[in-house]
Amino acid sequence: MTESNWISDELLGNLITEARRAPRRRRNYNFHSNDSAPCQRLLNAAEPDSYIAPHRHLDPAKDETLLLLRGRLGVILFDEAGDVTDHAVLDATGSRFGVTIAVGTFHTLVSLATGSVFFEAKAGPYLPLGVEERARWAPAEGDPAAAAYLDSLRHERRTPE
Repeated sequence: MTESNWISDELLGNLITEARRAPRRRRNYNFHSNDSAPCQRLLNAAEPDSYIAPHRHLDPAKDETLLLLRGRLGVILFDEAGDVTDHAVLDATGSRFGVTIAVGTFHTLVSLATGSVFFEAKAGPYLPLGVEERARWAPAEGDPAAAAYLDSLRHERRTPE
């Protein structure tokens, strides 16, 4: 028998605290045992100043499902050139609180409220993003231009608040 992992206020609170202290301003909690697991299931806490670089997954099995548990999260979808094709705000207490992102779709997430936490599921194994999966038109994480790009995503009403 395996040990159960309860998703509780305490777990989410601890994860949020860790995200606030982390240099990347986000933290994940994995339910899968290792990176080679065939199903990747995790909680991800993201603060509003955390930058998730636009990316896509090209493996045909790696569509991605997100369910917001706390807070507000902007989801932005892009075409190959970096133009916004769709966007929505997920709200843990609202009528829209999850999304499945199709394989091959460039996307990013923007935390719109402190203490935002979402559950993520996609096929494994975990592999770092390949060159073709990174958006060449967006700053990479750690790039000095990333903060301004994140701000533009938030303030140009691509993620309505």
